[in-house]
Amino acid sequence: MSRELREATLLHGINAVESALAHDPERVLTLWVDAGRVDKRLGALIEQARSLGVSVQTSSRKALDRRVPGGHHQGVMADYRPPPPLGEGQLLDRVEAADAPLLLVLDGVTDPHNLGACLRTAAAAGALAVVAPRDRAASLTPVARKAASGAADVIPFVPVTNLSRTLGSLKQLGVWVVGAASTAERELYAQDLRGSQALVLGAEGAGLRRLTAEACDVLVRIPISATMESLNVSVAAGVCLFEAVRQRRA
Repeated sequence: MSRELREATLLHGINAVESALAHDPERVLTLWVDAGRVDKRLGALIEQARSLGVSVQTSSRKALDRRVPGGHHQGVMADYRPPPPLGEGQLLDRVEAADAPLLLVLDGVTDPHNLGACLRTAAAAGALAVVAPRDRAASLTPVARKAASGAADVIPFVPVTNLSRTLGSLKQLGVWVVGAASTAERELYAQDLRGSQALVLGAEGAGLRRLTAEACDVLVRIPISATMESLNVSVAAGVCLFEAVRQRRA
């Protein structure tokens, strides 16, 4: 096995593979397709891969199922060599160079589906990056990439060693750090979200860790019905991010 294949991960799902071919075709090593599936979208994907010089291989659906837990691959997968993640220093350089950057920070989100959904929402809101702890949190796995529906190739995902320290570095660059907490007195809609902002959300149920909450400039809550304790983190991220978008466009 070549070194490239040893370093490769297996992307699956049409959106994830389409995005990789569109944004990073040199990192797509082989496209695998279900020999029994015939449709226009798959045909266009095969043509695109071949035009980019990517090897296209057919396989039975059962063989593809064995390579992806649960078999949710839509008849398409690819051997993909992911780029190295953006480092903290590179993130800070981008923040310093940006005009009123908007960041999404995830504290302790462990479900890759939630991470993928948050990446998709953050990309749709025009956020500069999504930041998360390197340890005890979801990473950019093929499952997260599939859930992101192509957003993983559009918005940087930045895993950091010490989240509280990173938030402190962002504050030194003039970024206002806003944490979401169900116990906060201030409502989200009363908070000024214009200018340089980092919106910090914790895992559903657990919320923000103590050190993370202490590193925030202000805590806000999303007003929800008393019949529910919390929102799914990807939904909460959408509410917060698009309130910032609304305020910036008002």
